[in-house]
Amino acid sequence: MNTRSLIFLVTLILLPGSGLAWYPTQADHSFLPPGNPAPVVGSNQVYTIRPNDSLVDLAYRVGVGYESMVNANPGVDPWMPSKGLKVLIPYQTILPPNPVPGIVINIAEFRLYYTWRESGRLRVRIYPLGIGREGWDTPVGRFAIASKIRNPTWMVPESIRNERPGQPTMVPPGPENPLGGYWLGLSIKGYGIHGTHRPLGVGRRVSHGCMRLYPQDIDDLFSRVEVKTPVNIVFQPVKVGLRENKLWAEIHPDTRDQPVNMVNEIIRMRTMLEWEGKIDWPKVWREMDRKSGIPFVISSP
Repeated sequence: MNTRSLIFLVTLILLPGSGLAWYPTQADHSFLPPGNPAPVVGSNQVYTIRPNDSLVDLAYRVGVGYESMVNANPGVDPWMPSKGLKVLIPYQTILPPNPVPGIVINIAEFRLYYTWRESGRLRVRIYPLGIGREGWDTPVGRFAIASKIRNPTWMVPESIRNERPGQPTMVPPGPENPLGGYWLGLSIKGYGIHGTHRPLGVGRRVSHGCMRLYPQDIDDLFSRVEVKTPVNIVFQPVKVGLRENKLWAEIHPDTRDQPVNMVNEIIRMRTMLEWEGKIDWPKVWREMDRKSGIPFVISSP
């Protein structure tokens, strides 16, 4: 695995009887309280912009998605950020609640969480991904991995050939294949998780509904996932978690036609976590306007 992948891929280990221990690749490990159903993990990093840097290229180099990078740095020109400017690399996140073996994809945050059991422990890795563009939304629901294909041939759907006249009916494996080197087909026909020959599209709404990962990340995921692995695809722009006896929230842009009531979601998830303390609502409302995707403490002192 190359250095770029090692920077971002996050490993979590559930130690039987002793709680959740997190072993991040970009910092020293820390321990979380036992029984935490929605832990906050990771540490954000600060990067100083160098000549010829862009947030587009930087996102790929450090292993996060484009939208995550842009949302974490509002007001920064993604193509020509000022030399010497300090930008935030958004590694911190709140895990999906009550992790179990399988894949969870939250299309609101452009992330895939893969959980598996190893030697009696639960381990989780996090990958940025690209999703379906407007009019070609990635489907939400519970599915499973139905097939694994290395060096896939792309059978071009009729809908895409109608949209792009002159497209061939099939594209063989190789550098022009938009599926990249791997295909994980879902139990819903026509959809899957795959690589890409255009990695700068990861972390954006650019596909026809499928989910694309950076080439190094799909190589890693493909080696771990098995056929019949459950896949739960959700749209959850608001997440709530616990860390160090504090309540945290994470808010992403809501791109759906029927927006999520974010206040109700925070209240619902607070109840699920059995948190009885007070919430700093003015801080929550400010972040609802910003929607940076960065976890922040919402419990009052």
